[in-house]
Amino acid sequence: MKSPDLIRRLLQLLAHQAGNEVSVNELANHLQMARNTVERYLDLLEQTFVIFRLPAFSTNPRKEITKSRKVFFWDTGIRNALLDAFSPDEQRPDIGALWENWVIAEVAKQNLLLGSPCELFFWRSRARSEVDLVVKAEAGLRAFEIKWNPRGAGSAAFRNTYGVPIESIGPAEPFVAEVLTRT
Repeated sequence: MKSPDLIRRLLQLLAHQAGNEVSVNELANHLQMARNTVERYLDLLEQTFVIFRLPAFSTNPRKEITKSRKVFFWDTGIRNALLDAFSPDEQRPDIGALWENWVIAEVAKQNLLLGSPCELFFWRSRARSEVDLVVKAEAGLRAFEIKWNPRGAGSAAFRNTYGVPIESIGPAEPFVAEVLTRT
């Protein structure tokens, strides 16, 4: 039997971790639920388009993370409602995570509308180098750093390993439509 209270508590935990790798075991322990039950709830939330999970990209499992998945909300308004966080303030502590969730969700939506021609991933090495979004299409790979406050050019480790430049998506260039159309 599905418990609305348990699903709400699970959603609140996911809202706090949006854009991060999520441990099903950690969620199960925190909620005092069986791991299989948490997995079923996560599958239900994916099937109803509340959340989606982005898998890790890897061609070298010894040096890269392969089994992890990040959780994102299809609608950042649902995430904000779960956290009761509606401040329009650009200095809010979760603005970076909110921005990353919005960009990746918009790219994922566009991918679905186009019939899913691309595979979407994140990438992280065991040495903790990271790329927020990797788009794999017939034409090859593209990699993106999604930052509210732009910092460097991204992970040199990914660029060196795959020969793919890291592109930046920030609030000054929020046109995510080009992410898939140029791939």
